[in-house]
Amino acid sequence: MADLTRVSWVMHLKSGHEEAYRRKHDDIWPELAEAIRADGIRNYSIFRYGLTLFAYYEHEGPPRPVRPRDDIRLRWHEWMAPHMQTHPDNRPVSETVEEVFHID
Repeated sequence: MADLTRVSWVMHLKSGHEEAYRRKHDDIWPELAEAIRADGIRNYSIFRYGLTLFAYYEHEGPPRPVRPRDDIRLRWHEWMAPHMQTHPDNRPVSETVEEVFHID
């Protein structure tokens, strides 16, 4: 059985955009969900605490290098940019979260 890699990070919403962010994720594009699954990602969740977003997913195998963004992700980032702190190219500003404990 391959090792399971857990990945997590935080991002930040703009004040007043909490509900718009939620609504857009309630109606996630099917092609985006399929692209995520095709990458072998599972158990993907995003949690909100105030304006801080905590994202988490799992995939089989060792950590992966950052892959180029595809068209669907570029369009999603552009669509979400009004609601989040982003880089000039619309990628969300994010910070990796270090795992310090886990129990199965």
